[in-house]
Amino acid sequence: MKLSQYMLERKSVRTFNANQKIDSDKLSTFKEFIKDIKNPYDIPVKFEIFDKDANGLSSPVIAGEEAYVIATVPKIEHAEEAYGYSFELMMLCAKALGIGTVMIGGTMKREIFEQAAGLKDGEMMPCVTPIGIPADKRSIKENLMRTGIKADTRKDASKLFFQDEFDKAMGDTSDEVRLALEHVRWAPSAVNKQPWRIVRQDNIYHFYEKKDKGYINPSTGDLQKIDLGIAICHFMTSLKDHGVDSKLVLDDPSIACPEDVDYIASVVVEE
Repeated sequence: MKLSQYMLERKSVRTFNANQKIDSDKLSTFKEFIKDIKNPYDIPVKFEIFDKDANGLSSPVIAGEEAYVIATVPKIEHAEEAYGYSFELMMLCAKALGIGTVMIGGTMKREIFEQAAGLKDGEMMPCVTPIGIPADKRSIKENLMRTGIKADTRKDASKLFFQDEFDKAMGDTSDEVRLALEHVRWAPSAVNKQPWRIVRQDNIYHFYEKKDKGYINPSTGDLQKIDLGIAICHFMTSLKDHGVDSKLVLDDPSIACPEDVDYIASVVVEE
């Protein structure tokens, strides 16, 4: 399944058709997919689907959902990036099957979700997603939320992608890399902050986090590192789908960074 074709199509869904259930065959395909999701950090992310009524699960910003997918991960180094990478693959698979999703980390009674998941010491549950069939129209509340975070816009590439250092725009790339970067640019992020920054050195693309206050707590870890995991997922998955090999490495190039910008990882591209 080539998931990159859905990266520019997928939208967050908060309003579902309560009168229509997910097709049983598609739900089975989805369940099989989430059992075997991998990420380049080799950190296990466990996905489970929970009936909303049987487990008392809900969110004040969600309407008409059928169930929730809850994902947990060990509290170890790079857990957030691995989590974001795996969670995004799950949501792209859902999109391919016509299932609506939206990543939520705060607008819910977290303790109820953690109890349903059987969260253990040494684990965290940064986010969940409702699943269901998207409604034909968004609710007024959802439209207001999307307008508030400018959900249908993204920063210009010149503010996100750089060449050798942070004050120089990225130079020309292959068509495959150019598309992968566009897939990164349109990746989802918490409150649409788009915290990823990429510096290219030859065929190595260094990913950085532009940190904002208020996105770190013990229950979720660093939500913006999850966003970086999503961005890395878009980049590497897009390249793979278009026949370009790449690998993740953790080797800080010691490039001078602007304030509140931290190195996350690098992707070596076989151009």
